[in-house]
Amino acid sequence: MSTPTKARPGTLDAMLVGRSAGLRKALDLVARYADCAAPVLVVGETGTGKELVARAIHYLGPRRDGAFIPVNCGALPDTLIESELFGHARGAFTDAARTRRGLVREAEGGTLFLDEIEALSPRGQVVLLRFLQDASFRAVGDDQTHQADVRVVAACNVDLFSLSQQGGFRSDLFFRLDVLRVDLPPLRERPEDLDLLVPHLLRGMAQATTGPPKAISDEALALLRSLSWPGNVRELEHTLVRASLSTTEGCIDVDTLLTSSPGLREAAQRSGERGHDRGCASLREAKRAAVVNVERQFVMEAMAVGNGNISEAARLCNMQRATLSKLVKKHGDALACRDRAATKPADAGRSLYLTSTLPTIPASK
Repeated sequence: MSTPTKARPGTLDAMLVGRSAGLRKALDLVARYADCAAPVLVVGETGTGKELVARAIHYLGPRRDGAFIPVNCGALPDTLIESELFGHARGAFTDAARTRRGLVREAEGGTLFLDEIEALSPRGQVVLLRFLQDASFRAVGDDQTHQADVRVVAACNVDLFSLSQQGGFRSDLFFRLDVLRVDLPPLRERPEDLDLLVPHLLRGMAQATTGPPKAISDEALALLRSLSWPGNVRELEHTLVRASLSTTEGCIDVDTLLTSSPGLREAAQRSGERGHDRGCASLREAKRAAVVNVERQFVMEAMAVGNGNISEAARLCNMQRATLSKLVKKHGDALACRDRAATKPADAGRSLYLTSTLPTIPASK
């Protein structure tokens, strides 16, 4: 049974949990990028922890005492994009009853996190591009230009380069954002991380409910490892929340998982079918390889017994010459046996592969 283990507080390991090669590579980059002021682009599927990475970059770097301001780019109103980012002066437009600082000023000395950057409107992309060029901006209705001291971290769950090549995102803005890059692997590519991640999430739930952390059975953990998790860590967390609250026992077992999340049963069946398909494919490949090896060995031994003569070898093997000729052409390396046939004893060709087809050939007297 797997029991919770305590992560080191105040470290990167306490924020992003795992030991797989893909995740460790990403975390190494996060640690290196934290002290740099250049923009960072965090790429990963939904639920992989992109905002956690952005927060790690902020809190591990020299701007940790400044503000971390997350912005959902898909929620920015296109008509008010400058006002949202840069603020506005009182009376700048009809509803501007008071002065507003804007998100960039709120992030002064800290980090501006632009989540779902791929959802930013074309107009918003133009506005952001101009700001990234020299970090200068002007609030709506204000004549004064200001200089910002913020670090920009952006995140996307699509291939932003391909999107820019297709005309769906400005390529010049992409290259402004893609100075430093962190790619987060999906959970299905790092199932070994669940051994650490599941207890870590269960501890977090226990802190939120003021109860003791639940443990999880080895069988339940094995079930979680077998799933593909299209929603990644977020989906896993929600699954554990339901399981944890649906049982009064101190340990989550397979029945608890399947009862609290009925969709897991179907997902597990699909995963099992995929594994069965992979197993069948491997078996077919193994059979093909075995047939090839048997044929090659047969050809080599038949040609040796026939002293390199296809007709003689076919006669001794009690098979048609054309059939053996095709096998010789298919396995050309068997022809090398001709060079050894002159010095090889006549009865040395008998083997497990040929015993049932070749007659015993007496040694010459």
